[in-house]
Amino acid sequence: MSLKEYKPGSAFPGTVGRTLDESSPAWPRPLRAKEGAPNVLFIVLDDTGFGQLGCYGSPIRTPNLDRLAKGGLLYNNMHTTALCSPTRSCILTGRNHHSNGMASITEGSQGYPGYNGNIPFENGFLAEMLLERGYNTYALGKWHLTPAEQTSAAGPYSRWPLGRGFERFYGFLGGDTHQYYPDLAHDNHPVLPPKSPEEGYHLTEDLVDRAVDFIADAKQVAPDKPFFMYFCTGAMHAPHHVPKEWAGKYKGQFDDGWDAYRQKVFQRQLKLGVIPPGTQLSRHDPDVADWDGLPPDEKRLYARMMEVFAGYLEHTDHHIGRLLKFLEETGELDNTLIMVISDNGASAEGGPHGSVNELKFFNNTPESLEQNLAALDELGGPKYFNHYPWGWAWAGDTPFRRWKREVYRGGTTDPFIVHWPKGIKARGEVRSQYCHAIDMVPTVLDCLDVAPPTSLRGVTQSPIEGVSFRHTFDDARAESQHFTQYFEMMANRAIYHDGWRAVCPYPGPSFTEAGEGFGESKLTEERLRKLDAEGWELYHVAEDCSETKNLAHEERGKLIEMIALWYVEAGRYKVLPLVSPDKALFSLERPQISPDRKRYVYRPHTSPAPENVAVHVLNRPHSITAKVDVDGDVEGVLLSHGGLTGGYTFFIQDGRLHYVYNFVGEREFHIESAVEVPEGRTELRFEFEPTGKPDLEHGKGAPGRGRLFIDGELVAQSDITSTMPLVISLGEGLTCGRDDNSAVSTRYRTPFAFRGGTLREVVVDVSGEHLHDEKTEQKTAMARQ
Repeated sequence: MSLKEYKPGSAFPGTVGRTLDESSPAWPRPLRAKEGAPNVLFIVLDDTGFGQLGCYGSPIRTPNLDRLAKGGLLYNNMHTTALCSPTRSCILTGRNHHSNGMASITEGSQGYPGYNGNIPFENGFLAEMLLERGYNTYALGKWHLTPAEQTSAAGPYSRWPLGRGFERFYGFLGGDTHQYYPDLAHDNHPVLPPKSPEEGYHLTEDLVDRAVDFIADAKQVAPDKPFFMYFCTGAMHAPHHVPKEWAGKYKGQFDDGWDAYRQKVFQRQLKLGVIPPGTQLSRHDPDVADWDGLPPDEKRLYARMMEVFAGYLEHTDHHIGRLLKFLEETGELDNTLIMVISDNGASAEGGPHGSVNELKFFNNTPESLEQNLAALDELGGPKYFNHYPWGWAWAGDTPFRRWKREVYRGGTTDPFIVHWPKGIKARGEVRSQYCHAIDMVPTVLDCLDVAPPTSLRGVTQSPIEGVSFRHTFDDARAESQHFTQYFEMMANRAIYHDGWRAVCPYPGPSFTEAGEGFGESKLTEERLRKLDAEGWELYHVAEDCSETKNLAHEERGKLIEMIALWYVEAGRYKVLPLVSPDKALFSLERPQISPDRKRYVYRPHTSPAPENVAVHVLNRPHSITAKVDVDGDVEGVLLSHGGLTGGYTFFIQDGRLHYVYNFVGEREFHIESAVEVPEGRTELRFEFEPTGKPDLEHGKGAPGRGRLFIDGELVAQSDITSTMPLVISLGEGLTCGRDDNSAVSTRYRTPFAFRGGTLREVVVDVSGEHLHDEKTEQKTAMARQ
C-alpha cells in the first residue's frame, strides 16, 4: 500500500484509534520541487566591463562564456547600479538597491532607510523563495551583503548567507580578498585554504571544486532535486592574481595601449552586432593619459598590468568551464537556467597609474614607479595586491563613457548572458531589450511558474520591483517591459525612461573637468540646486547608445520631464538624502555589537577578528601584553594583524621576543629583545608611543618609538618612522597565537603557531588619545569598494 501524505499544517487524514490495528497512518508531505524544475545558476563576475569578454568584442579569450552566449542569448542592454554590493542586493532580491538599504557598500552605511546596509527581511532573497519550493541552495565566493560590523564570530549571523536562505556557503564575506591567501568562511565559521600557493592554490579553482562538491553531494542522494547556486568568484576585482603562465599568454598584446584597445574592440563589437549599427565610440576621457605620450617605462608597466588582468580573466573563464563541464557530464546543463552578469563596469580603483599594493592606495601612500617596475616580473603572484590603471578601466567599458561608481553607461551597462537549452529555442542571438539587475529574480520566478511569495519565514514580503524579461527569450522584437529606471551612486544620478536617458555626473563629467578628485567635495543644498539647473545631460539612447550627443539644450522640455521623474523615483525608492563621498558620511558612528572600549582581550585558538571589528591601533599610543607560561623551547606568534601587504606581528623566535611592523609591504621595522624569554610564568609586552603627528592626506601615519618589555624590564627599543595611517589590512584580520594566511613578516612561515608553553591571553590597550584627520580618513574609506 502506498504512503498517504498530507500538506503540513492541514488536517491529519489518517485515523487514530486506541491501537495500531484500529489506526491508519499518514505522513506530512516532504517538500519537493515540481517535476522537471530547472536548476538555476547565477554566475556573477566582479568589475568586468562591457568590452572585456570575448563574446563582447574583447581580445581576451573567454571560450566558455562565449560558448554560453553561442548556445543562448547575449544581452546588450542590461544595467546594474555601478557598484558591487548594491547590484548584488538587486540580483538576489528583485528590489532596487536603496529599497534594500544598500545605497553603497556596507562599509559606507549611514542612518537612513536607503543607506543603512541592512537588507530588510521583507525583501526576501531568491534563495529563501526557492528553498520553500524544494530547491537546494548554495552560495560560493564573494558575499559582501552583511554589515561590516556583523562579520565576526560574534555575529549576528542572520544576514550571513545561511541566514538568508542558503543551505551551504563557501567564500569570503568582504568586498575583496587575496586570491592565494583568502579570508575564507565555510557556512558560519572561518576556515583556512586547503593548500598553499606553493602547492598550487588559487581561490577560483577552490570555489569551483566546492561548487561541484555541493551539487554532487545532494544529487547522489536526490538526483531529481533542483538547485539554486549563486556563484561569485571575486574575479575580476583586485587583486589581479593569476599564475604566471596565464598572464604570459598575453605577452606583448597590449603594448599598443588603451586607445588602440578601444578602437579594436569597438570595431569588433560592430561586426558581432553587440552594439547597434551607427553607434559612435565615446570620447577620449579627460582623466586618461594619451598612450602615445607616456614614457616607455610607464607603457611597459601598464601593458604588463593589463596582461595580468587578461590572464586572470581567461583563468577565471577556464575554471567556470570546469563547472559547466561537470553539469554537462551529469546531464544537468540543458535544464539549468544560467545567468551570467558583472556587478558593475570595469574598475578605476587602481588610480591613474595603477598599483602593485592596493593597500597603498587605501592609505594614501604614494606609489613609486621604480618600485612598481621592480615588481613587474612578479605581478599576479602572491607577493603583490595589484590593480591596473584607470586607462584600462575606461578601455574595458568600450564603447561607453567612464567606469565603476559612476552612472554613465560605462559604470552601469554590463555583460549579461542567458543559457537554458531546455527552455529557450533561440541560439546565439543578441537581445537589446532594456533590463536591470532587479529583473533577474522575477524572470526566474516566471520561468519556474512560481508567484512571488507574500510571506517568507513568517515575514510579510514587499512587492518585487523588477519585471520579467522571459518573453524576450524567443522573440528578439518583443518590447521591453522595463520602462523606467533610476540610478544613484555617491550623488551621481541618472534616469532611463522609454529610450531616453538623463545623467547628472558628480562632481562633473570627469575629475579634470570638475577640478576635483574623487571624494574631495561636499554636496550642499546650494550645489545641488546648481547641478539640477546646469549639471544634467540628456541622451536619446535608443539612437545614441554610447551617450555621445548631449541634447540637454535642444530638448530642454524633455530634460525637465526626466529630472522631475528622477525625483519621483527617488521618493518612491528611498534614495534621499543624496550623499557625496566626503567626511560627513564616514565620520558617522555606526551601531556596534559591543561598545568601543580601551582594552581588548584576545585568546589563542579563536576565530580571526576582521578588520572592521579588530582593535584599531593606528596613530595612537598602545600596548600589547601577552601572558605566557613558558615550558622549554618556546616560539611562535603571540598576536598578528594583517599580511604580506602590511600589518604588525608580535612573536617569539630563537628564544627572543620580537615585534615587526610591516609598512605597506615596503619595509619591515624589526625590534628584537637583547635577552631570551625566561621559563615559567612571564609577561611579554610591546609599547608604541607616537613621536609625531600623522599626515594622513599624504599617506603618513604617526611615527613613534616601539619598546619591548619582559616582566616589566625594558629589553629593546627602536624608532618606527613609517606607519600606515588609515588601514592595516585588506581582508586578513587579527589572530592570536598564530599568523593565518600570508605572513606579516618574512622572518617566519605561516602559521608559525605558538608552542613550547601556554599562551593564556593577549591584551591590547588603546587608552591613549586617538590621533586622526577625519577628512582624509573618510576620503580613503570611500575608495574602499
